[in-house]
Amino acid sequence: MTAAPGAGRALGFDEDGVAALHATLDGLLAPWDTELEARYPGDDGSRQPVHTVYVPGDRYTAGLAPEWAARAREAVDAAGGGTDGVRRLVDLLGVGGGPVGDLADAVAERVRAKLAVEAIEDLRIDFEDGFGDRGDAAEDAAVTAAARELARAEAQGTVTPFSGIRIKCLEAATRRRGVRTLALFVAELVAARAALLGADATAGLPDGFVVTLAKVTAPEQVEAMAVACERVEDANGLERGSLRFEVQVETPQALLAADGTATVARLVHAAPGRVTALHYGTYDYSASLGIAAAYQSMEHPAADHAKAVMQLAVAGTGVRLSDGSTNVLPVGDPQAVDAAWRLHGRLVRRSLERGYYQGWDLHPAQLPSRFAATYAFYREGAASALARLAAYVGFVPDAGGVLDEPATAKAMAWFLGRGVDCGALTEAEVRAATGLDRAGLDAVRVSGHAPQPVAG
Repeated sequence: MTAAPGAGRALGFDEDGVAALHATLDGLLAPWDTELEARYPGDDGSRQPVHTVYVPGDRYTAGLAPEWAARAREAVDAAGGGTDGVRRLVDLLGVGGGPVGDLADAVAERVRAKLAVEAIEDLRIDFEDGFGDRGDAAEDAAVTAAARELARAEAQGTVTPFSGIRIKCLEAATRRRGVRTLALFVAELVAARAALLGADATAGLPDGFVVTLAKVTAPEQVEAMAVACERVEDANGLERGSLRFEVQVETPQALLAADGTATVARLVHAAPGRVTALHYGTYDYSASLGIAAAYQSMEHPAADHAKAVMQLAVAGTGVRLSDGSTNVLPVGDPQAVDAAWRLHGRLVRRSLERGYYQGWDLHPAQLPSRFAATYAFYREGAASALARLAAYVGFVPDAGGVLDEPATAKAMAWFLGRGVDCGALTEAEVRAATGLDRAGLDAVRVSGHAPQPVAG
């Protein structure tokens, strides 16, 4: 960058002195400039699922997603039927002080539609705790069958937008089994996709495919997982870097090392380009701290501490966060279902307000409360975000008494984009209020600058 004319005089020395100073500073800071760009690229703006559904590996079939959707709608129907049942659920949750009127109706309408077309956003086929130790023969058979079913789901249009597997951890006792499951599943999936989809399967893996690595205790395990992924890619003719994985934070060692340093910050950077997210494991983490079963919860102070450290560790890295689950299921008599829905909806909302935009769901009847709480969160926040963003980009003349900075504008565009991605908002609503199409919204999210609003 060339110094502006007169810059030397302003600094008290000549132009050559300015150039020499800049060269010195550039030399001193070049290593950090490079590291900053590599380690903290920021969020890429791609869609993040609002939840991950975990199912045991031997129970997965190509028809699981529509089956769960049907069971979720049955749970709503039992609570009142159709949109009225979802409206009752929305009122029951009392999210954000109790959505009423048009807001509740809008949330109910969108939740009902979501359960009809995309009840599961992300599915994890579980070969860890949800499957257990049944011996190699049984796990091999389940892995092979599940991989073929995932390919079949893709071929028949019942695959979820995001999918993957969870493997056993890389501790010595389960390391070989975990790697075996990874290698076998990928090989079977690649082969099955090629057989069923032909030329459409050129990428080898479905879009949105990710592996979950459980019970991580050290950065060395993340590094080792990256090596395993590379070997599996090579063995199956996959492009390097196509296998990506999530790290489950469910051990004390994943948060705090023996020397007092924050292990989790090192986990994030241990496999550049491969680690996609940190997932909090509610019950394993709580149990490892000696918290009694009755008090193990996503909102225990120990959980909040762990998730706050995780949040600091991923800030600016582009690695996403996911909260854990509640094991209180909406089943049984109507009173028990209502109580479980209230709890789940409150916990979902609590996570969203704290910057955790994803969580785990374990039962079909949790899907209505997941989407009701999520949609209420986005629609309640949209009114202000849309008005302020419209003022920021000059679509409306009145700023409403708020003078927003670029960082805030980025955050509002990011919030609205997430609302559109999950179905809480529509692109048409955003455009009508701000004059921005999706490309314009993304432009503000990235740069903080106001693009030219779209006419009409």
